[in-house]
Amino acid sequence: MQNVKVRLRPIASKINLPTVLKTTILPGDSIERLFIATQVGEIFYIRNSSLRTFLDIRPQIIKLGESIGGYDERGLLGLAFHPNFYYNGLFYLHYSVAGTQGPGALPNSEAARQGLPEFFNPNPCDPRTLNLRWINRETQYDHIDTVEEWILQSNGQPQKRRTLLNLRRPFFNHNGVNSLNFSPETGKLVLTTGDGGSGYDPFNLSQDDMEIAGKIIEIDVGRNTFFDNPPVVTRFNELPAPIQETLTVIAKGVRNIPGISFQRFYNQYIKYVGNVGQDLVESIFSFVHYKPIPVTQLIQASLMNAEPDQEGFINFGWRGWEGAFPTSIPRGCPANPNLDEKTIAYFNEAVKNSVRRLQPLTSYYHIDPRRDKFGGTALTGVQAFMGNGIPDLSGSVVFTDLARKEVSQSPVRGVLAYTRVRTDCKLNDFGVIKTDYNFGSQSAYYVSLGANLDQTKLYLGAYGSMKVTDFNQGTVFEIVQ
Repeated sequence: MQNVKVRLRPIASKINLPTVLKTTILPGDSIERLFIATQVGEIFYIRNSSLRTFLDIRPQIIKLGESIGGYDERGLLGLAFHPNFYYNGLFYLHYSVAGTQGPGALPNSEAARQGLPEFFNPNPCDPRTLNLRWINRETQYDHIDTVEEWILQSNGQPQKRRTLLNLRRPFFNHNGVNSLNFSPETGKLVLTTGDGGSGYDPFNLSQDDMEIAGKIIEIDVGRNTFFDNPPVVTRFNELPAPIQETLTVIAKGVRNIPGISFQRFYNQYIKYVGNVGQDLVESIFSFVHYKPIPVTQLIQASLMNAEPDQEGFINFGWRGWEGAFPTSIPRGCPANPNLDEKTIAYFNEAVKNSVRRLQPLTSYYHIDPRRDKFGGTALTGVQAFMGNGIPDLSGSVVFTDLARKEVSQSPVRGVLAYTRVRTDCKLNDFGVIKTDYNFGSQSAYYVSLGANLDQTKLYLGAYGSMKVTDFNQGTVFEIVQ
């Protein structure tokens, strides 16, 4: 695919790490405004070229970056406006709750004793490492995430209405980002949850039908609106029945997802989902038809020790598959530093899910020898683009990577790229989107990607550091021809 060149037009600068970029029309307003949610808990919007505060929940966000050298994947992770926000003022937040810090799910490990994050590596020769269980969940966890419904009152002040979910998370990472979006097909709120973190999904939560982690979930926010303050849970069967009845599961086999994007195609929608990779590859999936499974049906099947009918159910394959590859553990070759030995970590699981899993639309690799490609680090955004302002990108799906993996590159730069759905439904290649913006000597990690309501405009969030504790280094751009 040909490379495309664009310009980055700065919209807001010197802000904290921007995790969500999307637009809506405020009640009583006449035009769309760009909203920017930051990881530390601020939500701004742009009016008359100036940044205005919509909501600040920084005191309600867990203390970020204390034990992990300033890096963190918790915080304010999701913001979604109800399709009828203009009339009802409803919007939704997903964030990590202040005061809920725990010891982690593997507290007896050396890393935990040293106060470091837990990055698990399976050993294919040791069955114990392949069959770990998350036990003592009420005490051995990292933090609690919450999904809340808020309302913009007639006086212009936002107020919390109720809590939809309280989720106990095993590790600090893989909580999703841009994790709340409304489906234009069903009108339901879509929550994308990561596998719970660490590395290689140590408890295989993503493939367990009862685990909330590692799934894409639809929430019918119009049902059981009287129910508030649900218990803190990790599994669907721990939820009260009124909440179970509001939930359906679209997909499993998720490692970590930077949101979901819907692209209208005649009278149906193509769904795009990016799954962040482990060590080798980042992947973008697309699907049109799917059969969501009601949580009540999953629970019933579990009680009967039966497997629910999963025909048409989406499975991205993790942890047995990393995109198009069986999940592998790279190990350095002492005799040749340019090569790695790659051992399949979960061979049996790769075989089990080889037919059931969805093949990716495109993948890009952490090491890519091709001249016109790039080595990636982590997928941070996926958005369909339907505008004519950048003709070479019209109808494509655009994605961002955190940082181009080139040892010689200093300072760091993120990457923009794009791909398209093929009519023969086969794996497609991708093209690089080159930018003309001069970041100078500052690093520029590409941390988020957003679009306006009709997907004719694209927005990019960049940050000058990998640390959430390095403040006010964020810039938001519009991507233009």
